[in-house]
Amino acid sequence: MSWGSGDLRALSRSFAGVGRLDAVWLRPARGAPRRGVAEAAAIAGRGLDGDRALASKSAGGKRQVTLIQAEHLPVIAALAGHGEVRAEQLRRNLVVSGVNLLAARTLFADQPLHLAIGAEVLLEVSGPCEPCSRMEATLGPGGYNAMRGHGGVTARVLRGGVLRAGDAVRVEVGSGRTV
Repeated sequence: MSWGSGDLRALSRSFAGVGRLDAVWLRPARGAPRRGVAEAAAIAGRGLDGDRALASKSAGGKRQVTLIQAEHLPVIAALAGHGEVRAEQLRRNLVVSGVNLLAARTLFADQPLHLAIGAEVLLEVSGPCEPCSRMEATLGPGGYNAMRGHGGVTARVLRGGVLRAGDAVRVEVGSGRTV
């Protein structure tokens, strides 16, 4: 196959390299502040142990885990008129760098893409993670719109295990083949 051919099926499963899990954040209860942890247990079909989403009505749904692209943090800061935005302000569980999370969402039903984190955890990107109205209070006027398109993704936990800050993040095709 010629890479210049523009075959969308092939292009959608080609990634430049391996990413990194930069941080893990949990929120134990509604309204409680996020707390950074060095590691967390991902529970298949449910979410992250110690995060309120695990016990919520969304557990088992498409929003078991939320992820944000580390490279988007300076963009959000610039659009919100801040010098810096910290990941913990944005209410996402996992901060990932080096892999385009939006591109890790499956384009073709017969060609699933998964995020493999560390040696055990396998996630399926289920959709965009749109910002909530709290971003206005967190980032100031225009904070909601500063995050639109940069809010990260939601995911389901397909295979559980322990994920750790510093773990490699790889995109895999369907049956576990790394791309």
